[in-house]
Amino acid sequence: MPKKARAVRKNAGDYSIHSLLIHGRARDEHWDYRHHVVPPLSSSSTYRLEGASRGARGFAEFAKEEHDPRKRRKAPIYIYDRLAEPTRDMLEESLAIAEQGEAAVTFATGMAAIAAALGICVFSGQHVVAHRVIYGSTYSLMTQWFPKYKIGTSFVDFTHAGALERAIHSNTRAVYLETPANPNLQLVDLAEVKRVVDAANAKRKERQRIRIIVDNTFATPFCQRPLTFGADLVVHSLTKNICGFGTDMGGAVIGSYHDQSALLSYRKDFGGVLSPKGAWPILVHGVPTLSLRVRHQERTAQEVALFLEQHPKVEQVLYPGLPSFQQYELARRQMVDFDGNFAPGNMLYFIVKGSLAQARHRAEKLIDRLARGAYTITLAVSLGQIRTLVEHPSSMTHSAVPLNRQIKEGIDPGGVRMSIGLEDPRDIIQDLRKALAKV
Repeated sequence: MPKKARAVRKNAGDYSIHSLLIHGRARDEHWDYRHHVVPPLSSSSTYRLEGASRGARGFAEFAKEEHDPRKRRKAPIYIYDRLAEPTRDMLEESLAIAEQGEAAVTFATGMAAIAAALGICVFSGQHVVAHRVIYGSTYSLMTQWFPKYKIGTSFVDFTHAGALERAIHSNTRAVYLETPANPNLQLVDLAEVKRVVDAANAKRKERQRIRIIVDNTFATPFCQRPLTFGADLVVHSLTKNICGFGTDMGGAVIGSYHDQSALLSYRKDFGGVLSPKGAWPILVHGVPTLSLRVRHQERTAQEVALFLEQHPKVEQVLYPGLPSFQQYELARRQMVDFDGNFAPGNMLYFIVKGSLAQARHRAEKLIDRLARGAYTITLAVSLGQIRTLVEHPSSMTHSAVPLNRQIKEGIDPGGVRMSIGLEDPRDIIQDLRKALAKV
């Protein structure tokens, strides 16, 4: 069981994380905004320097690993947006608080963040072990691009006893997973992964350590904080639940101060920088409302999941909040909110009845019916918005995964992924009932 989330003292007294994510610091080292009710937006791509020596010091200090906590809290010398800027820095502080990490580094997209997390851990001639069910673009990164850099990847089922342990090689440097996994919400026991990796690392030198990287996009920090289970790095697509309104894209990597300098240097050199105009809405609207939105969405998800579970045209519903969910007990241990309450999230996955070919046809037909006739359900491939979104993973988000592999890895051709929004659950159920009646 992870530790109950505690407030972080940041010139704001001993308040809960819920309040800290709304107010941030009353006074921030990156930007003193005591007279702003809403944090300001920076719109300058470059910054004035009062002399060559200050500029030289700014470049020398950028991304320098700092062991003195007092110096870490000092505002940087701002030079150029691609290096650092205050609006983005404030967002990173909030994300670190939410995930109970030491430091966060933001990126232009979630995939940029995933590439960065792996990019600072794994190099040519080395190896990644990934859980068998992952997002389509992450799969594509590992199967199409990593081989060009002579990086190997093994996909194994982390839920099978001994599978991860057997897959670790002498050149393995990262273990990568999503939990819940996209799209079928399969959970991975984070404590067990940590146990296996610790056993492997006990025989290794520091530079050969295996790092645990967890994509926490589906759960969000509200429902789960993998760093408290021993993960080294957590990645997010900020575009999803953390933004929450479908207006801006972004990604983040959260971890320790030790990794911050490498991530900042990676971002500077590869250029996947989150703009201040993209960071500001997430800082001002997304993070402060995360608790409120997800708490409401998971109540609605529970109602929708129960309706679908009882529908005669639905074969199976996969939602961590259902007692019928195969990993329900693991979900209750691992998916908890900031106050220690069970938090199964707002994502669900259901499979329509029929043979593989029939189920795929019926799922696509259902998607079409919802796209054309539903008021509260929108066909779109993102997730985590205030609007309920639906998609067909087999032909959309996970189409990069060959069909035979999809079936092998539990991505059913008849599966439908739903991201529950803030609509009235009765309206969502009404739209589903009408569409299912015509399938």
